[in-house]
Amino acid sequence: MTLQQLKYADAVAECGSISEAARRCFVTQPTLTEAIRTLEEELRIAIFTRSAKGVAVTREGDEFLGSARQILDDAARIQEKYTGKAVRRPQFSVSCQHYAFAVEAFMEVVKANDADSYDFTLRETVTSEIIDDVARHRSEVGVLYLSRRNERALMKILKKEELLFEEIFTSRPHVFLGRRHPLAKKKGGIAPSELDAHPFISFEQGVENALYFAEEVMPSIDRKKNIRVRDRATMTNLILGLDGYTIASGALSRELNGPDIIAVPLKMDDLIRVGVIRRSGIPLSPAGAAFVSSLLRRVSPLACGA
Repeated sequence: MTLQQLKYADAVAECGSISEAARRCFVTQPTLTEAIRTLEEELRIAIFTRSAKGVAVTREGDEFLGSARQILDDAARIQEKYTGKAVRRPQFSVSCQHYAFAVEAFMEVVKANDADSYDFTLRETVTSEIIDDVARHRSEVGVLYLSRRNERALMKILKKEELLFEEIFTSRPHVFLGRRHPLAKKKGGIAPSELDAHPFISFEQGVENALYFAEEVMPSIDRKKNIRVRDRATMTNLILGLDGYTIASGALSRELNGPDIIAVPLKMDDLIRVGVIRRSGIPLSPAGAAFVSSLLRRVSPLACGA
């Protein structure tokens, strides 16, 4: 096993294509294919499965690639220390539900990176894809929440995928609405029944529409008026333009949510446990650890007693 073989395997996993990985690594496709084949024979595992649609990482490949990337990162740091030249671009990917504090933490990691080049990815996506991204090694870290409604189902899925859930804070549910909303001045809290006259704006979960994948602790099945969206900007516009609302953790960002959105406690006997998911047994990269640390700093003032 050589560092070059590890680089080839890393490139194939990232690209999802032998031909694209060969192009990125400046080698011929047969050369890269043979290197991967030899590596798999030596390790006696299948790192990838091949099909007409491309290549996919196997479960054994997931575990191997986590270790391989640690080796590549360590080798790059050693070479940079003694040669003064960065030989591997820092890489980091995170998949998350639509949390402004996760975006802010990601921006902090990017700003703190002093490399001449890097390759970072932030995916705000649906719950099922967050889990799949981390399980399939497309993202190092995922950010989602657990509640009384979804905890049993999601923890079962996470266990099956060998993923860990690490809580970063617990919050009471809040109603996000506009400053001029008829219920905006109810600082003592809003009862769910008081929201019946207003449209509930929630994030669409695509084909995976089971209740436990919902991003909102009070799912649309409980509401009379429902509108589903895919992005944060559309949600904000509809909340303000239609006197709508959504349910979230209470973690607001003035920069990303805008100054006209406020959070009012929801009178609901439940808790939102926001946390990160990551692969079991694989330590976080420096960027991953920095991201989690930034999350903790940003959300610690929001935590409530369970």
